[in-house]
Amino acid sequence: MRFINLHAIGLKLKEIRLRKKMTQQQVADRCGISKSMLSKIENGQTASAIATLSKISEVLNVTLAWILDDKTEEDLVLQKKSNRESKVGDVSMGYSYELLANRSQFSGIEPTIVHVTPKNINQREESYTHSQDEFIYILEGSIFLFYNGDKHYMEKGDSAYFQGSKPHLFIPVNDEEAKVFTLFIDRP
Repeated sequence: MRFINLHAIGLKLKEIRLRKKMTQQQVADRCGISKSMLSKIENGQTASAIATLSKISEVLNVTLAWILDDKTEEDLVLQKKSNRESKVGDVSMGYSYELLANRSQFSGIEPTIVHVTPKNINQREESYTHSQDEFIYILEGSIFLFYNGDKHYMEKGDSAYFQGSKPHLFIPVNDEEAKVFTLFIDRP
């Protein structure tokens, strides 16, 4: 049987609330609970119903799974290449990727290597949009960055920063895979 670490949950809730510059009163009001109840939860002094934790997670814009995970955010997370999942995604849809580190709920940054499928097997034509900003740096090969209706040639060493909410797509230039280091950055 696994026990929930109330203290770890409370610390996570408090830290994310403070990072979002919200008061206990603001969070409590939006959740429909008392400020003293939220204080007890943050201090690990009381167990809370999953429904209450779910409301708190919605208000703080974090997942309930993250709140219940009793692993604490660490200052240093090392990930050896040998322990990293190789590639995830559908090559025929234009890309696969390697997640370099799990996104921190606090920083909102997710580093990834995107493997752009070679032109001869790439079937993707529709662009993407998402809520995060994106920084890219071309590690190997070359791509066309299709962004908001314009096409930009990029090669090894080039970089770009853009809003993910605008339509974009990495288009292969030739029949060789390109590797693009990508940071997804949550917008405040």
